[in-house]
Order: sequence, then structure tokens, then C-alpha cells
Amino acid sequence: MRLDEDACYRAIETRDLRFDGRFFTGVQSTGIYCRPICPARTPKRERCVFFPSAAAAQEAGYRPCLRCRPEASPGTPAWLGTSAVVSRALRLIAEGALDDADAPELAARLGVGERHLRRLFLRHIGASPLAVAQTRRLLFAKKLLDETALSMTEVALSSGFSSVRRFNDAIRATYARTPRELRQAASRRGGGAARADTSAPDIALRLPFRPPLDWDALAGFLGARAIPGVESAGPGAYRRTARVAGGHGVVEVRPVPGEACLLARLRLPGTEGLIHCAERLRRLFDLGADPDAIAAHLGADPQLAPRVAALPGVRVPGAWDGFELAVRAILGQQVSVRAATQLSGRLVERHGEPLSLPGGPPEGAEGLRLVFPTPEALAAADLSDLGVPRARAAAITSLAAHVARGEVALDASRGLEETVRALCRVPGVGEWTAQYVAMRALREPDAFPATDLGLRRALGGVSGADLLAMAEAWRPWRAYAAMLLWMADARGARPAEREVSNGSLAG
Repeated sequence: MRLDEDACYRAIETRDLRFDGRFFTGVQSTGIYCRPICPARTPKRERCVFFPSAAAAQEAGYRPCLRCRPEASPGTPAWLGTSAVVSRALRLIAEGALDDADAPELAARLGVGERHLRRLFLRHIGASPLAVAQTRRLLFAKKLLDETALSMTEVALSSGFSSVRRFNDAIRATYARTPRELRQAASRRGGGAARADTSAPDIALRLPFRPPLDWDALAGFLGARAIPGVESAGPGAYRRTARVAGGHGVVEVRPVPGEACLLARLRLPGTEGLIHCAERLRRLFDLGADPDAIAAHLGADPQLAPRVAALPGVRVPGAWDGFELAVRAILGQQVSVRAATQLSGRLVERHGEPLSLPGGPPEGAEGLRLVFPTPEALAAADLSDLGVPRARAAAITSLAAHVARGEVALDASRGLEETVRALCRVPGVGEWTAQYVAMRALREPDAFPATDLGLRRALGGVSGADLLAMAEAWRPWRAYAAMLLWMADARGARPAEREVSNGSLAG
């Protein structure tokens, strides 16, 4: 990926927060790479080398800065560059695709050759897929050393390292210090553990993002769709149960006033897989988005410009679990948001698992008592008494069976068009449902449910064909355009008008 070096240098001179995570600066005189907002004295222009990713900087032999902490940046947007294959690969790596597999397996999941995938990564990211995965583990381990009181063994396993020895070796090779020395340095800087009492059950992590972020809009959207007993959301916090590391857990996320980060508290059966929990939460709240780039593109459209101004920092709310979201979307077909929420609660009451968590749910999450059923459980369940049309119950059963057999992959392994086609092959799943699932569960920024009546109504009642034609100008951010139209419409409508009887917003 070619960077405008003059623009990069201006960004580090002004410590422009908008560029945080979009590139990293290697300083030749020190051998260290930094975020654009590093508080250290700005190096001379001739000493700077600019990299599109932290992995590229580390591949070139630079060490992470201990002052600006590259591990605390909001991360490079998943759609970096122009390659859809690279974007999907980055999402799979973030989900742990290279934790227990190798590059040929990743390439096979993406449907490309390994050499071609490596060439694409070097062109767009500046580093190989394995280097990206290794940097991800290293930076997350450094984050845990700084922000938690987890033991070194817990940090190693939570970060995806296969052994403590490999963790120690990687940290020493990267930082020229032992993990214990890094933790002591963080303590001296005034950091310290977010879990100072090692007997406390909760782990706290800070999840950075590029401002602005409209927490109220996110919480309102998720709260209207929260599955009773599984989720709750409001102005103060979002909470939910989860199936984690072979057991059950509860997560809570809340905004941090005055800071560009969210605070996550996790009560888990163990620390293994913590890196995956953090990534799921980042996807759920779309923290990798670049709001300035999205607003600049969509704001150029006269229809969207007022909505962009009214809803700065709009995000596309994701999903903790793709299968759960897909079932919720099917239940939302042709009914209101409220009705779909009630049906989801009924399904979980009858087929979910009672929450089993030592010490019970944390304070404020006492109403969370169920865990969403697995695909295997719903594939074998009798849904005839759920209160939905027989065809819709059959669609849920069929989807569950397809997912359980691995015939439908609710991940980023295939492109938008192929994913939508695969979902539409499931009886009872149509274009609206498939696009909605791709938009929220699979993080496809250009997914667009063009048949949605709510979107057509928000634009004055245009036809589906006219809406599709209009949306061509919104590519590659059509999912964000849809959220702008939905959220602006919801804020402007009276409560009775927010319940749309066609499945709009119900997923």
C-alpha cells in the first residue's frame, strides 16, 4: 500500500488523532515504530519510514514504542487497501484463523493460492499473513501485561501463544525485555492492572476506537433487539451472556467519558481465548471503522448529507455470534422489532442453556440467565410451538443444520456475493435476510438489504430498483448508508411508527 509520506509526516507533527492506527512511523535512529499520536518529540523527516501496518514495521525490524503503545491503537481498518481478499483474510486472522492453522489453510478457506495471498498481503499490508498474526498476538499480549494482573501463563495462552516459552521468546525478541520487565515498566508509568486483585473474577480491557462514536445510537439499536435473558443494553452499558472456552461467561461494555475507548469487563470460565472475546467485542461495536472516511464519502450525497451531519460517527452494529444473528434475522421476517424480540426470547427460554457461571453474573447483569442455543441444538429441536409460521420454523431448523454440517460458513471466508448466494440456498432465507446477516454478522461494509421497506420509506417511498440504483454512489459503504437511514428514521419517528411490519430493522 502506497502512503502519502508528506501527509503522514504532517499527521505526526500535529499528532492528528484521525490517523491513529492508519499508519505507523519507523524512526531509523532508534529502531522504534510509533503511532501518529506518539507524545515523544517529533523525529526529523529524513529519519522517518512509514508503514501501513504494525506488522509491516515489525517485519522491517522495528520495535514497538513503549510510550505510545501501538497495541493500544484502534487498529488498521479491515478494508485497508483495495483487495477484498485481503480484507476478508484480515477478518479471519482477527478471528484466530492462523492460531491453529497455517497460511495454506487460510488461503484455501479464501479460495486463492498461498503465493497469491502472500503477494496481496505484501502489496496492501506490507507483511505476510503469518507476520500479521504474530504481531496481533504480540500486541495483545503487551496489552494484557499493561492492563491486567493475569499471570504470565494466562497472558501467553490468552493471546494465542501455544506455550509460555514461545511467548517469552517472542516478547524478548520484539521488546528486548522480559514480560515481567514490561509489566514493571507499565506500573511505573502509572498504568497498572485493571484486575489488581488476582482473586477477583472479572477482567477489564480497554477497546480503543477512532472518534466520533455515537454510543447512544449503538445502544439504542442493540437494546431494541436484545434477546431477553441473553442481552441487555442501555445508555450506561451493554451486557450479554456468551459461550466461551467450553463454558459460559458474561461480558459488559460501557463508554468511558472523555476517552476514545470502551471499557469491557469479562467474567469468563477461563482466560484461554480472551483475544477472541476482545475481537468479537470490537466487531460487535464496529470499533475498526474509519468514521471520517465513511462520512466524507457518504456526505457527498445530498440525500445522506443531513443524516451524516445528524449522526456523526455512525457504526454498523455487529454480532457476538453469527448464527445467533442469523436466527434473529429469520425471526424478524415480516414482523416488528418488538415481536421479533419476543420470539427470540421464547426460543431461548425453550431451547437455550441456563447460564452456568461460578459466582453468578456480575452486578448489574442479574437478569442474564440464558445462553443462546448451538446450531446442533436447534437443528434437532422441535420448533412447532414457537408461535411462528411453519415455514419460518423450518428455515431456522434448516439453517441450523447447514451451519452444524459446515455447509454455510458465517465468517469472512467468502465474498459478499458468494455468501449471499449460499444463505439464499437455505429454504426460507431470502435476499433481505442474507444481506442483513452479511451486513452485521459478517462485517461486510457494502452489504445492502435493498428490499427493506424502511430504507425505501426513509427516501420518500422509492422503489427497490430505484433504491439500488441510488445506492451505487454509496459503494463501498452501503451498509453504513443503510444504518444512517434506519437510525435517522428511528429518531424522527413516533414510537408507534418505529414498528415496521416487513422485517425492517427486526434482525
